[in-house]
Amino acid sequence: MSHTDAPVGVGIIGFGTVGQGTYTILRDNAPTIARQVGVPVEPRMVADIRAAELAGRVGPGVQLVSDARQVLESPDVQIVCELIGGVGVAAEIVRQALTAGKHVVTANKELLARQGPELLRLAEENGCDFYFEASVGGGIPIISPLRVGLAGNRVERILGIVNGTTNYILTAMASGGGDLPSVLREAQELGYAEADPTNDVEGFDARYKLTILASLGFQARVQVEQILCEGITRLVPQDIEYARELGYGVKLLAIARRIDGRIEARVHPTLVPFSHPIASVAGVNNAIYVTGNAVGDTMFFGPGAGGLAAGSAVVGDIIEIARNIRAGSCGRLRCPEFRDLPVLPADDITARYYVRMRVKDAPGVLAAIASEFGAEGVSIAAVIQKDSHEGVAEIIFLTHGVREKSLRDALEKIERLPVVEQVCAFIRVEE
Repeated sequence: MSHTDAPVGVGIIGFGTVGQGTYTILRDNAPTIARQVGVPVEPRMVADIRAAELAGRVGPGVQLVSDARQVLESPDVQIVCELIGGVGVAAEIVRQALTAGKHVVTANKELLARQGPELLRLAEENGCDFYFEASVGGGIPIISPLRVGLAGNRVERILGIVNGTTNYILTAMASGGGDLPSVLREAQELGYAEADPTNDVEGFDARYKLTILASLGFQARVQVEQILCEGITRLVPQDIEYARELGYGVKLLAIARRIDGRIEARVHPTLVPFSHPIASVAGVNNAIYVTGNAVGDTMFFGPGAGGLAAGSAVVGDIIEIARNIRAGSCGRLRCPEFRDLPVLPADDITARYYVRMRVKDAPGVLAAIASEFGAEGVSIAAVIQKDSHEGVAEIIFLTHGVREKSLRDALEKIERLPVVEQVCAFIRVEE
């Protein structure tokens, strides 16, 4: 096995929040990193199209350029950090770097979700390391445990809060902070939400991350579009309050599990019992549960966003690759054999449900609704009627486990009943 004592050069492409966090850690913790690797790990180049306005943000000895190709072509750079995001330019940068024999670290969840298996294969073909810890969970180690620490397990279930923005919003709403629009504005002012929050509040960000986790956990090709995805935009404070009265918190969960040779994968608001640790995960924190057939339940918890948190994960990957370079052992994490396992259609999901509806406050209403539920095989676990106002009452149902299509068919018939004004909400329950 070859061995080198030469310093390892790093190039950072994209100098936004995560890029700057990565550079700061490499600079400030340089002595600690060098002791762990055995040689210095040095940022050599930073590429960003805003190079002119970023002048002064990097120290002496670090070249700031506007063209990413200069990083890819530099003989002084062994590790390329792609931190610009998206699947257009970023995908081309990663492919060119791997093809040129450079090792790659990325935080790009959409790229990994859409092209992960192909890029892992390209890295293997070129004897390169391709690491992406920061793509899921911010500063939480979760990718490495799935690829290494839990590799001897048959992963049965992955469940977690993987989006800090929505968790902050739901935490604020649960503590009386107001409705979603007002809490979202506050989150934007604090820098917890983007100016365009669509990816977060519609669940798309969490869906990308679940695609990565499920693909690695089950060694299967999971396509982004195969995952049921519902965001938090339809949640209102009274559903969160009613859930609390029933003993549940409301979280945007990413859930994947094996079921009879198929994969169930979904992202949606979920009622979680307060007795479960994930119900108490507050603010921008993330928490991910992984259940393995040997290890049982494991939980990974920590900050899910922020430049230094994500930068910490990026630097962890850089250190691991630098160790491999020094030991002459790059490319040892081979690409898994991704199988084509069927993904369960949304109609076939079985869950418990919370249902809220507005009905006329009159005799026989419950009987009429119960009849339609019963006709579709929906069994009711609990019914709560709230105070009526001007002849209209709100009723909350909790169901036993039922196939989603059966519930939807029942609700469609119930909404047509003359005594029902509106089916206001239905939310899945995860015990």
